[in-house]
Amino acid sequence: MNISIPDFFHALADETRLRCIALIHQTGELCVCELTHALGVVQPKISRHLAILKGAHILRDRRAGVWVYYHLPPELPGWMVKVLNDTVMSVRDQEPFCTDRKRLNEMPSRSQNGCS
Repeated sequence: MNISIPDFFHALADETRLRCIALIHQTGELCVCELTHALGVVQPKISRHLAILKGAHILRDRRAGVWVYYHLPPELPGWMVKVLNDTVMSVRDQEPFCTDRKRLNEMPSRSQNGCS
């Protein structure tokens, strides 16, 4: 996998993108509707940030009917996985990251299998 190191860090430097990555990292996979609910951000903004993360090869998507789910690619280089692990562990109990996780867990239309 050919991931540009500057693109990787540039993608993580934005708070909205970092919040998306933190939630996806903690849950394994999320769709746009889950991210918009958790972050309290409009869908076009979330989609724009997800496109940047996907373009930097930090995220992949999977279509399931009308839903598109985002996840971390399993072939990320080890050092990138370590950076993501350490970063998520460092921010998970800080605002707004802990509130994002709480809002996601309280999302009324969310099932164990994602959006419905």
